[in-house]
Amino acid sequence: MTAPKGYERQWPMRLLRGTAVLVFLDTLVQAALAGLFVTGDLDLLAWHAANAGVLSALTVIQTALAVVVWRRLRGPGWPAAVSAALVGLVSVQQGLGEARVLAGHIPLGMAVFGCATATVRTLLRTPDGPPGPYRTRPPTRCRHTPPLLSGGDTAETKHSGQKSPE
Repeated sequence: MTAPKGYERQWPMRLLRGTAVLVFLDTLVQAALAGLFVTGDLDLLAWHAANAGVLSALTVIQTALAVVVWRRLRGPGWPAAVSAALVGLVSVQQGLGEARVLAGHIPLGMAVFGCATATVRTLLRTPDGPPGPYRTRPPTRCRHTPPLLSGGDTAETKHSGQKSPE
């Protein structure tokens, strides 16, 4: 059984969307774990640290998928750039968290959450495949524009080979 026509171009974008949603949800989990840790449940710090590794892995997977969509399928390039930036932000975030530099860790966590939110929102509004031929056609010429042909030929004589009745 073969896949429907065009499906091979849709699944990478759909997989990228799914991964971006997972990154977004995991970022929410990270915020919840941090908030519960701050309220006094010290056991959640270990969960927060472990989940940071999961978030880091998800952002790397998202970046790989974004590069596939961009390079192989001629999709938009912005998801690859944003995903690579998100990998960098999460890496710095982990380093600040392990060093207990909360003055940078908390604001950067907000930036990671905002970046993940914007990525999901925009990806869910992006078409599945690359731009089709309808986007690459040159604009059509208006009928009322005089032809730029010499010798009295009209556009109709060029295309049909017959002169129009006058």
